[in-house]
Amino acid sequence: MAELATIARPYAEALFQVARQHDVKAWGQQLDALAQVAAAPELRQFADHPKATPEQIYVVTTQTAKVELAEGVQNFLRTVIANGRLSALPAVVEQFHALANAAAGVADALIYSAFPIDAAQLADVKAALEKRFARKLEAQVVLEPSLIGGIRAVVGDEVLDTSVKYRLERMKVALTA
Repeated sequence: MAELATIARPYAEALFQVARQHDVKAWGQQLDALAQVAAAPELRQFADHPKATPEQIYVVTTQTAKVELAEGVQNFLRTVIANGRLSALPAVVEQFHALANAAAGVADALIYSAFPIDAAQLADVKAALEKRFARKLEAQVVLEPSLIGGIRAVVGDEVLDTSVKYRLERMKVALTA
């Protein structure tokens, strides 16, 4: 998907520059809703239809997203649709968040857990991970029962795997070697 990332980068950079003059966090939430809608195959099929006008695509996208959009976000969405880049919107939003996080000194962390993590446990895990990765983290928990126990944390391209599944796999490799 290098091509999609190449297409998305200039949009994300321009969008971030404008968002810095407004409310980056609010814009990020609005963009998340739009990216979720743009990722839907039904919308892409509608947008690719030759009889669908850019205004129709815009209306369907905004009504499906069900969020109040700032004027700048509306203009951005119209530009993306007019240039036929709606399929790149999720990648644009991902890069936008990466730029926003870098500017704020924060990184996204995906925490995979076999069991639900309550707020107090998440705060403890987040504090330990922030110390381990030496940066502030925005944590999101994803349930993955196949881990059996423990967690696997993914921060950027770094992975910390303390799951029971990983430990069992390591023991298997050690025993069969």
